[in-house]
Amino acid sequence: MSPRSASVNEELRRRSKERLLQAAVELVSERGYDATTLGDIADRAGSARGLVSYYFPGKRQLVQSAVHRLMHRTLEEALEQEPRTEDGRERMARAIDAILGLARDRPVLMRQHMAGLLQAEGFLPCPEQRRLAELLSDTVARYGSTQVDSDYPMLRALLMGAVYSALVPGVPMPVAVLREELFQRYRLDWELGVPPGTGVPGGTGATSPTDRPQEGEPSDGPNPSHGTPGPEGAGGTDAPNRTDVSRFFATGAAQESLAPSRRPEPDGQSK
Repeated sequence: MSPRSASVNEELRRRSKERLLQAAVELVSERGYDATTLGDIADRAGSARGLVSYYFPGKRQLVQSAVHRLMHRTLEEALEQEPRTEDGRERMARAIDAILGLARDRPVLMRQHMAGLLQAEGFLPCPEQRRLAELLSDTVARYGSTQVDSDYPMLRALLMGAVYSALVPGVPMPVAVLREELFQRYRLDWELGVPPGTGVPGGTGATSPTDRPQEGEPSDGPNPSHGTPGPEGAGGTDAPNRTDVSRFFATGAAQESLAPSRRPEPDGQSK
């Protein structure tokens, strides 16, 4: 039997690594970070346990890479979903909805991810994160930014802050309210992207105006006084929605480098 070519070996390594990343997403979603071991991940992936250490220095690096891969694939799917579009504002709306959707649909995984970023190891760059960064940077550029190098980190910070705010134990903010704040900042119409209550991108299946969160009113979802956790990965959340009383997710005018013609007037800014 002739030895495998370099390209075949590379493809086998890629598939092996992707199985490990997928297994990490599944197990952390099911059990949480602490209850998931590297041996568990290797077993779920059908890989030798020593192979995990070959690809990743430790569990934290593996889980961060796995979540960044999931975020990249979710974002890529949202941007390329039908009806496909090159409109920068629609793509920005889809990007926001994709990331907020992960907070809503995979609360255990995303909470563990955010907690990991605050640990001693902090933020760990990896190929999966770089691909995610490239896609978000491209979204910012298509939106109209002339200063992508500074506007991309701001978008990243706002999205991370929104995910944290949606998942912080005890005082989670409703995803619909966070969406409203981000859409106001980027001057996006509510009907763009995938509005709450519809699975159709591009605003073609937009909800009625009454579905939009109102000042001082609870968002769609369970009553905040007796919220019931939903199943992981099935649109559920392990934290109840709450009435928006603090409005602590700050909103300001869009940066001038981001489509200056759409900059809000002073009396139209969020208070």
